[in-house]
Amino acid sequence: MNDNEILKLYIDRNEQAISETSKKYGSYCMKIAINILSDRLDSEECVNDTYMKAWGAIPPQYPNILSAFLGKITRNLAINKMNSRNASKRISSEYSVSLSELDECIPDRFNVENEYDAETTGKIISDFLRNQPDTYRRIFVCRYFYCESVEDIAKANGFSESKVKSVLFRLRNKLRTFLESEGITV
Repeated sequence: MNDNEILKLYIDRNEQAISETSKKYGSYCMKIAINILSDRLDSEECVNDTYMKAWGAIPPQYPNILSAFLGKITRNLAINKMNSRNASKRISSEYSVSLSELDECIPDRFNVENEYDAETTGKIISDFLRNQPDTYRRIFVCRYFYCESVEDIAKANGFSESKVKSVLFRLRNKLRTFLESEGITV
């Protein structure tokens, strides 16, 4: 079933929308959740919550790219679950490792004064990424949005792990310089 057909099911309030979403995007959402949470049960719960959030959001929203819409919901739910679960303890996951890599170039999200500043920073980062080669942009997004491991990114792109690490290091440095030129400092 294609995305427009699935979206039509949501708009018609047909419960088959959930099962079709699960068939088409279940493993995609699970990979995002697992990368962040490193726990299968929590990830399954997060994916199920994604379907419920999508059910509540469509309509009134009508996403242009269903996979990106579901991925963003899954990622946000997983991050919220991890933050609440790990409030008093430090547990390593690809999410926490990838965030620590970005510490030197992106302002701490808790120090951003308001939503406008966060939105502006996001747009500037998007502009930066649009000017990068497709492969580098894909590596950056896989690492810092989908929280994939360096090993998985290397396999998917036919690179060595050291090449991926090197690309990420150079991109972070370029991003920091770009952000500073736009008046955003760490």
